[in-house]
Amino acid sequence: MTLENTDVATFHGAADKPARPLWRSIGRGFLCRCPNCGEGKLFQGYLKSVDHCAVCQEEYFHHRADDLPPYLTVFIVGHIVVGLYMAMEEITPASLLVQLAIWLPVTLVMSLALLRPFKGATIGLQWAMRMHGFGGLSDAADH
Repeated sequence: MTLENTDVATFHGAADKPARPLWRSIGRGFLCRCPNCGEGKLFQGYLKSVDHCAVCQEEYFHHRADDLPPYLTVFIVGHIVVGLYMAMEEITPASLLVQLAIWLPVTLVMSLALLRPFKGATIGLQWAMRMHGFGGLSDAADH
């Protein structure tokens, strides 16, 4: 069995269940929509996910999008902000106060803008891979 010929369902003992498209599920989650139907909202608050989709009734209460969304946010925002800060430092002789006035709000806005979509994408990833209860198995059975 080669990796190219294997779908996601085979990895988690769900070969008899229909495949769940990985990138479509991640994309729908990134857009804060239900990874299953793409119609229902994934969040009821800023970071509080719904217990189930209002359209297709897919359950989301058991997801475990714990550390990946903040890690991805820090990784992406950090690389962008540090790169732009260093470029600005080379181009213009702006004072430290000016730099802080620019980069602190940029960092805050970018972080807040990316955290929720990354959490949705993580939920979509877990749904597509049938992780943490999305495949009908408990976490104890996953190990």
